Amino acid sequence: MEVLIGIVIVVAFGALILAFATKKRSGGKGKQKGRAQILRDANRKLAQNPHNPEGLIPLGDLYYNERAWDKAYPIYETMMSISSAHREIDPFKAALRQGICAIKLNKTQEAFKGLGVAYQINKNNFDVNYYLGVAYFKNNEFDKSVPCFKRCIMLRSDAPGINQYLGMGLYKGKHYKEALPYLKRSLDENPENKEALFSMADSMNESGYADKAMRVFMHMRPDPEFGARSCLAAGLYHIKMNQADKAIQDFEIGMKHQDVPQDVMTEIRYRYATSCFMMNSITKGLDALREIQAITPNYKDVSTLISRYSELNQNKNLQIYLMAASSDFVALCRKVAVRMYRKGTARILDIAVSQDNVQIQLHVDFSRSEEVHIFRFYRSQGTIGELVIREFLSRVNDIKADKGICVSAGTYSDEARRFVEGRPLDLLEKADLIKILKKVGD
Repeated sequence: MEVLIGIVIVVAFGALILAFATKKRSGGKGKQKGRAQILRDANRKLAQNPHNPEGLIPLGDLYYNERAWDKAYPIYETMMSISSAHREIDPFKAALRQGICAIKLNKTQEAFKGLGVAYQINKNNFDVNYYLGVAYFKNNEFDKSVPCFKRCIMLRSDAPGINQYLGMGLYKGKHYKEALPYLKRSLDENPENKEALFSMADSMNESGYADKAMRVFMHMRPDPEFGARSCLAAGLYHIKMNQADKAIQDFEIGMKHQDVPQDVMTEIRYRYATSCFMMNSITKGLDALREIQAITPNYKDVSTLISRYSELNQNKNLQIYLMAASSDFVALCRKVAVRMYRKGTARILDIAVSQDNVQIQLHVDFSRSEEVHIFRFYRSQGTIGELVIREFLSRVNDIKADKGICVSAGTYSDEARRFVEGRPLDLLEKADLIKILKKVGD
């Protein structure tokens, strides 16, 4: 009896399992059949009338829920255009979904049509504001995207991804200080977000928090995507701090990166070259400038710099005159002043160093006379005007010198040249200086 009862239980349990499995399989077939039926009915109705809402609405819902954006988009495009004539169609839903499908398909301009209509119907809908903000963002209209994302936060403060868009919109719109809290929250949500990290550092740098920004830039220098831009930012900071040697290191790391946008790499090379010149590494600087010239011939003042520093590279004394420390510059001026008198003996009486020039007073013994001469050396490569020369003549007259010689790495104005006519003054400009410096080097 007990054995019989056991057999009955086993058989009943097996039947129950079989029934459950059969039901599950039949349920799956029913679901599949339901989708096929929707497609069949919708296509049949649309074949008779392409604007039949009874075909468009279920077909649109099906494709939209399946995220088949390319199939859903033309359906909602059609529904949006005919919604005013068919009360069955929800105009808000049709317009919103047309815009969302367009965004998903990267049809940004087409998205504005549907999202604009949906926004007019309901300005306080989260999805409308979110996707309209995305459309403006993708269209580089960052200031227009910001109000949309701010409204999204008001409507749903815990929605993921909004802080990223809002922070980046403010950053790209150059509202750096306002962008900072949203970028920070974005990083709290996703600490691996390198774009938000770089943007936050750049915003801190632009908002007066350069020291904090530098820590991030230095950390990001090796990053394959944002490393080059981080190197550029770090290098510019070090240049500002008169740390050209550290800037060179930043730019050298930046130039090793691959797949860097051309404008970023060109600026890195340019800044590297100017930093090299600051450190008197003229050959390295010229090599970088020539790389720029080969790709972007008219970039900034590259041609002028190449011409100027090529000349410097061939004349060591000219390098010292224009670029060396003050003590080396003064020593060279002493040498030039004394070597100017091959037919006489010059003895230095006084040296006066000011912010923009070095003045040397000499006693010169000629074979038949003795004279006092004053040299004034200017490092500036600009144009010296008449007022400067008048002041120099006053100094010559004050000490009763016999002659004044003004030496410049630049040029003199026409008024200055006319002023010295008939006066005990000589004006030597850059071309004369180069000849003198070459002789001094002999």
